[in-house]
Amino acid sequence: MGLRFIFMLTRNDKTVEDAEQHLITALAAGVHHIGFKDVGLPFERLKQLNEAIKAGGATSYLEVVSLDKESEIASAKAAVEIGVDILLGGTNVDAVLPILSGTEIQYYPFPGKIEGHPSALTGSIDEIVASAVELNSREGVSGLDLLAYRSTENVTGLMAAVCAAVDKPVIMAGSIGSRERIEIVRRSGAAGFTIGTAALDGDYPADSPELETQLRSIQKDVAGVNNHLSPLGPKNLEQSFAGFSETWSPKIAGTINNMQVKLVKLEGEFVWHHHKVEDELFFVHKGKLMMRFRDRDEIIKEGEFIIVPHGVEHCPVALDGVCEVLLLEPSSTLNTGNVRDERTVSDLEYI
Repeated sequence: MGLRFIFMLTRNDKTVEDAEQHLITALAAGVHHIGFKDVGLPFERLKQLNEAIKAGGATSYLEVVSLDKESEIASAKAAVEIGVDILLGGTNVDAVLPILSGTEIQYYPFPGKIEGHPSALTGSIDEIVASAVELNSREGVSGLDLLAYRSTENVTGLMAAVCAAVDKPVIMAGSIGSRERIEIVRRSGAAGFTIGTAALDGDYPADSPELETQLRSIQKDVAGVNNHLSPLGPKNLEQSFAGFSETWSPKIAGTINNMQVKLVKLEGEFVWHHHKVEDELFFVHKGKLMMRFRDRDEIIKEGEFIIVPHGVEHCPVALDGVCEVLLLEPSSTLNTGNVRDERTVSDLEYI
């Protein structure tokens, strides 16, 4: 799945007043994980905000800011009533777990000691790791919400130590406001991270401080560190076919898993053959193709295709001059199948 980016509609540990408008921008930008805090807006608006997040196809997160037991119990009950997907934060695990029992809400409490507002993570790395290990062992705890960048300890070492000590997903929270920090989070072994204020204030390195640009820049950086960016662009069939003239010599134009997209020019009649295990798709880009079978002949015109199942003997014939064909077939496919002759091409060129 890769590292998960969670956009928080929050500033200074409060859900922002204009959260609904920012949500529209986030959903339009294709953000799939969106959260808010349990303070900042009235309960009814939080409930409507959650409904809008889920209606937009995103996963919803509620992060608990309250640290006293009674407030946290109220927040957990609110999470159930609101119907969020994931409850982040909080430290009163024994009080919260019974409230979430029987629901589908995933629970990611804070490891370590949390103090102040905005929240800060205190204690040594060893103490925080010990807390994380204890929480990790608890049934009903789905993962951990680590306030890594709000710790005074070595943040890189802290994140790596916690992720190495537990077998449940860890989400990193705090001031993660650059690609460099996102890369550090990924290397630590974390499952995800949150960004709120940096994007809302236009502080994330991007071409513009506008929220949509901020979010798209973050998503691009996340895709980059996850190795999910494609180096491939469109290919034009007209131009590709114009790049070669020889016939009956397939060229590789692209690869899809163990399949290859091949371009070939046909002229006249080929050889009768079959493929023992490979199916083939013939798409006619230009010209007219006749596919001869032992029981019939099929005519394939421009814009049409035919699939030849493996084991079926066939003989392609180009009608009315040269026929340009796109082939989709496994990379193991030999153009002459079970036959070896002067038209067999073992080493295909890439175009």
